[in-house]
Amino acid sequence: MDSVVKVLGLTLCLQDDPQKIAAYRQHHQAVWPEVTARLRECGVQQMQIFLRGTRMFMYLVAEDTFDPARDFARSNEDPTSARWNELMANLQQRAPEANPDEWWAAMDLAFDLNWPQHQSGI
Repeated sequence: MDSVVKVLGLTLCLQDDPQKIAAYRQHHQAVWPEVTARLRECGVQQMQIFLRGTRMFMYLVAEDTFDPARDFARSNEDPTSARWNELMANLQQRAPEANPDEWWAAMDLAFDLNWPQHQSGI
């Protein structure tokens, strides 16, 4: 039996500074092993971040019980992850449409090829 997972789309921006954007890309080529381990401990199964200009989109697959507000905060209980997140925050800025209490802002699912209404003829 397959485990139940939660799929999330989240958005955040980088600061509009070519050096900061380059630094963000460079850091993500070698994310600290403690950071990736902590994300997995907090329930993240898959994470991909896409970047266009300053806009980032995170595709996240996590355990069904994963709550971004709770579990991303839990990642900071690890000192190395907290240092990483502080380093990244110095390169980032909240998306204009984000709520005041959001950093990575949740996005609404607008389309899914696997929704039942799109399954005719399969």
